Amino acid sequence: MVADLDMKKMSKVEKLQLLEALWMDLSVEEHEIVSPDWHQEALLEAERLHAEGKSKFSDWNDAKERVRAAVSAR
Repeated sequence: MVADLDMKKMSKVEKLQLLEALWMDLSVEEHEIVSPDWHQEALLEAERLHAEGKSKFSDWNDAKERVRAAVSAR
């Protein structure tokens, strides 16, 4: 059970191995995962903005820094 995991005691390697195991388990049954309606709407909106030339793109490293800053500000 997830509540039984003490992630603070896990090494980064153990955490990555756990993440990989979870992903492998989930991806086997990906046909059973249904995306919510809002996700389809968000994809269509992003596609529309891109087609209209209104999309904004970021360098991957810049995007990661913005996410880190937003998370640490919480």
